[in-house]
Amino acid sequence: MTTGQDELVFVPLGGVGEIGMNAALYGFGPAKRRKWIMVDCGMGFAGEEGFPGIDLMFPDLSFIEERKDDLLGIFITHAHEDHIGAIGELWPKLKAPVYATRFAKSLLEARRLSEPGAPKVVLKEIQAGRRVQIGPFEIEYVPVSHSIPESNAVAIRTPHGLLLHTGDWKLDPTPILGDVTSEAAFRALGDEGILAMISDSTNVVREGRSPSEAEVAATLRELITEAPNRVAVTTFASNVARMRAVAEAAQACGREVVAVGRAMDRVIGVARECGFLDGLPDFRSADAYGYLPRDKVVCLLTGSQGEERAALARVSRDDHPDVTLAAGDRVIFSSRAIPGNERAVGAIINDLVNAGIEVVTDRTKLVHVSGHPRREEMAEMYAWTRPQTAIPVHGEALHLDEHARFARAQGVPNIVKARNGSVVRLAPGTPEVIDHVKAGRLFKDGNILIDAKDRAIPERRKLAQAGLVSVAIAIDEQGEVLGEPAIDIIGLPNRGRGGQPMLDVVIECVARTLSGLSKVKRRDAEAVEKAVDRAIRSGVNEAWGKKPACHVQVVEV
Repeated sequence: MTTGQDELVFVPLGGVGEIGMNAALYGFGPAKRRKWIMVDCGMGFAGEEGFPGIDLMFPDLSFIEERKDDLLGIFITHAHEDHIGAIGELWPKLKAPVYATRFAKSLLEARRLSEPGAPKVVLKEIQAGRRVQIGPFEIEYVPVSHSIPESNAVAIRTPHGLLLHTGDWKLDPTPILGDVTSEAAFRALGDEGILAMISDSTNVVREGRSPSEAEVAATLRELITEAPNRVAVTTFASNVARMRAVAEAAQACGREVVAVGRAMDRVIGVARECGFLDGLPDFRSADAYGYLPRDKVVCLLTGSQGEERAALARVSRDDHPDVTLAAGDRVIFSSRAIPGNERAVGAIINDLVNAGIEVVTDRTKLVHVSGHPRREEMAEMYAWTRPQTAIPVHGEALHLDEHARFARAQGVPNIVKARNGSVVRLAPGTPEVIDHVKAGRLFKDGNILIDAKDRAIPERRKLAQAGLVSVAIAIDEQGEVLGEPAIDIIGLPNRGRGGQPMLDVVIECVARTLSGLSKVKRRDAEAVEKAVDRAIRSGVNEAWGKKPACHVQVVEV
């Protein structure tokens, strides 16, 4: 890299080549003396497949941690977890001030920073339309429509030119609440001259335009009004516009809204403080549910992604302490399953259907719309902004590749295909990838963070596939085996394919191996452990067709 001149660079550490864990760095200055800002600091959801025992993932920010003295600020585009969820965990390693709008700041305080032991994050409120100078960067928030209030694109002015980081956005002329994506504002940025636009790729493979929140609201009102019995609606807890639509529909037909779930309660509290639920009566708590007539209640529930401990999953299993549903009631999934959650969501739907409960999803009714733009909307944004360079982000490899082709078709002169860890020099010269830095994932395992090299995850995968055999053997100084080896098997079937008990297979393998070793070899604990391990894995594989993990310990007496 050139070291003697001021360069403007973009370095994504998360959210490029994946959906979630958004963390984008912008740097200005000579290579060894750059000043940096970060846009967003989000988390991802691991799910059980491939990551047993892991719920949350975070971007590996080692690169900027080593340069934290030059990190001037962290700018949050909006309050979704994939954009703010890593702040509580990773901020202590950065210590830079965090800038966010009132809603995002309040939700961050209520959700992550109110937990025991949470760091005292330096939070600064920022207002859309006002410019903030921080080092060589001038930051301006530009309001956009999205599925959470106060979403913003970030205009970043530098001595080398204007950058536009779109964040998550769509074009919705009737968003129920919040801002519209202003054509005038983005045309003005385009007239100013945009060096590079770093833009959302989530729905680039979908033709047309995303429907409006107002259309969803009309469908919800119809479904709630015509329902003969109870109605339960599950949606993302952060989707305040959807909450408001449900509440207005309930009010119109004489029903009361009961909110169930801690995440829902937190968002409702912040939304009330910020005025997004003005004009609506207070929602009732879960303990009021059982006292309301079946045709006079609408229940807002967490759990739209099939989370096992969330309210809807508990209701579907009939083990919620306050909320029950019966045959003839209606459940509306005003959401779409995030990839990886389909099985869990499907299991809840099946439980509800088997109980005689009507389930409505976006497969049959317009009860959910995405907060991201489809191709027609993206084409309009490119026509307004006319950037010199396009860098697709916020998407998996398929989305990024298709977005690159799409941007070229819109007449963008330069396309840069970046991935997490790419160092993209934006100016001076033609934008291009000039280097790669460390990037990856961190995993929240209980109360600690581990990296991808930690042995815990691959070992758990192995245990999940083939179980564990544990053996303890006592051997004296002369190489004599004392007593019977202690053997335990976990996660293996009871019997092998020949019908023999699996425990007997293991016992026989251990006995045969020990008797086959001379006393001299039995005095070498490591050699005994390896021999017994090989014998068990081979013998169990012959009886079962799988090789278990083995833990063999020789106790020298």
